[in-house]
Amino acid sequence: MISLAHAQTAGAAADPTGGLMQMLPMILMFVVLWFLMIRPQMKKTKEHKALLEALTKGDEVVTQGGIVGKVVKVGDSYVTVEIATGTEVVLQKPAIGLVLPKGTLKSL
Repeated sequence: MISLAHAQTAGAAADPTGGLMQMLPMILMFVVLWFLMIRPQMKKTKEHKALLEALTKGDEVVTQGGIVGKVVKVGDSYVTVEIATGTEVVLQKPAIGLVLPKGTLKSL
């Protein structure tokens, strides 16, 4: 029994940079994910927020659902859009998809 104990060798010392080297590919993948997906989405969200803050009466808009109309009233959280003569719809501001150039409704 004693001779077996002397025959065992000490375990190899752990490499202190081994853990970091194993994490490096995961960190690089996260950085690539950030630049390819998350950052452009944040930019798009910021642009949409600026579009909503710049809404004014008379703007021609398209809703997220594809309805085209003219802004009649702008509130803090809601927008009233005239989609036909005498037909007004109250929408939440985030439901506005984009603002059309002036005169677009007349050409439709």
